[in-house]
Amino acid sequence: MKDFQSILPHDGDVRFYPVFFSANESDRYKQELQHTIDWKQRPIKIYGKEVLQPRLTAWYGDAGKLYSYSGITMAPLPWTDTLLQIKQRIETVAPVTFNSALLNLYRDQNDSMGWHRDNERELGIDPVIASVSFGAARTFQFRNYKEKTEKYDLELTHGSLLLMQGKTQHVWEHGLPRRSRAVAARINITFRVIKDI
Repeated sequence: MKDFQSILPHDGDVRFYPVFFSANESDRYKQELQHTIDWKQRPIKIYGKEVLQPRLTAWYGDAGKLYSYSGITMAPLPWTDTLLQIKQRIETVAPVTFNSALLNLYRDQNDSMGWHRDNERELGIDPVIASVSFGAARTFQFRNYKEKTEKYDLELTHGSLLLMQGKTQHVWEHGLPRRSRAVAARINITFRVIKDI
């Protein structure tokens, strides 16, 4: 069992594995994913207004596992061999078998992810989400959903795994802010379990 750090002080179960994949594995996976995934920049609705997401995304998984958020619905592309290899590795420490994955490509310091909770109905009551990072380190933030001043920052490193489970998505929101200095590309994969609803 790999060593992990417990991140949140209360009302959530977040485990951080800073070196889940070796440097060589991480380099190879980043290269493969960057060039083989069907990346797209999709429009989403924020407060009723349609805007392009500030990153590239892709949705892969088991057939029929649709995912909807911010006014869009994505149908999964079939798993690639690379994604299945990564999935099988993280399932050695996760309490579930994942059936889908949302991929994000942050091209540089200007790409970001706003505050949100992964609490869509198809994820179930207490979703287990495994977040894998390859590429440049970026600051990931947690913020208490009610007490907005309670925040925690975490540097997501090349080859790291962040496992969110329990009540995390009820009590905490998370995001990835823009950076003021130049940052190279980063790929993030969040493996999920889509429920039949």
